[in-house]
Amino acid sequence: MHTHHHRPHINLRLERWHRRSIYASLLLLLSSGGVWLIVRYFMRPGSQFGASIHPLEPWAMRFHGGAAMLGLFFLGSLMNAHIRRAIKAGRNLASGLSLLSLLAVLVVSGFGLYYLADEESRNLWSLTHWIIGLAAALVFILHLLIGQRQRG
Repeated sequence: MHTHHHRPHINLRLERWHRRSIYASLLLLLSSGGVWLIVRYFMRPGSQFGASIHPLEPWAMRFHGGAAMLGLFFLGSLMNAHIRRAIKAGRNLASGLSLLSLLAVLVVSGFGLYYLADEESRNLWSLTHWIIGLAAALVFILHLLIGQRQRG
């Protein structure tokens, strides 16, 4: 009779190319989103008609949109190789599932900003998106640190 007292150790660490691709896409997302935030809220050039749009703002947004497509591609690549196996192994679930939840809100709010937001609702969509985005970056770092500690 086979008992399940001792689970075999499942290596959840990603291959180097995979890990670096995910880090790179997240860095592109965070940096382009960060540039947008800074130019939007702190560098709006004044004109005779009041505040106008900084020339970097639309470029940061385009770059962010492209990075989002890349990020979604790599998120999909984690579904089987990492996420499903981690859930099965019961490892690093609190930060991992928190991160997935935050990413889901980011995907929905990013979609909302692009396709659903109007003048009245845009600020709420935007605020939700960038606050959750910054929170997700912190939870991602936490997820890595916990994962490294669990690995030993």
